[in-house]
Amino acid sequence: MTTISNRLQDILATIQSAAATSPSQQQVQLLAVSKAQPAAAIREAYAAGQTAFGENYSQEAVEKQKQLTDLAIEWHFIGPIQSNKTQLIAQHFSWVHSVDRLKIAQRLNEARSSMPLPLQVCIQVNVSNEDTKSGVPPEQLEALASAISALPHLKLRGLMAIPAPTTETAKQIAQFKQVRECYDALIRKGFALNTLSIGMSSDYPAAIAQGATIVRIGSALFGARTPPLKAA
Repeated sequence: MTTISNRLQDILATIQSAAATSPSQQQVQLLAVSKAQPAAAIREAYAAGQTAFGENYSQEAVEKQKQLTDLAIEWHFIGPIQSNKTQLIAQHFSWVHSVDRLKIAQRLNEARSSMPLPLQVCIQVNVSNEDTKSGVPPEQLEALASAISALPHLKLRGLMAIPAPTTETAKQIAQFKQVRECYDALIRKGFALNTLSIGMSSDYPAAIAQGATIVRIGSALFGARTPPLKAA
């Protein structure tokens, strides 16, 4: 049977190979997407050397965090953000990848005010123009980035995107190139960004080729998901 440890080593080898052939040869972090996975699976991945985990549902994540307090895990929130969950997210995560409107950023900033370190955030951009997908349109990115940069308890790190799914490598690369172009445009405007959170289990080599610094891998590491413990 293939274990989480075996899968992790295979994924890390693929990441290393893809990064070595990327034009920028950037450092790439693996973010293990552990939504709908039990605490035991996270513990197994941690024992194999994985320390950063991404969750989509705040209440499910907090329950697992309570079971894993003995582990030095870096928790990332990567799902859609409901206004009534901003306090929970701001106080239980180090990173949030999915900020897509100013109201949410302001609420996260306020909820983070009592903590010693700022919340690391990425803006989610919707380059596919999908109505069913979260994310700010590219033409609104600069205004949102400026507003977030002025919030004292948030640290803007970069962009996140979930392009339209496709199995065609050329289309994957084209979509990730759009995100990279948005990222580069903000840097030219003077924003100090260093994070491009793109690429998942089915397309992360293409994302790395376009400059991904974080790839979010779930099913390739943990196997097929079961329904979430609590969708919140």
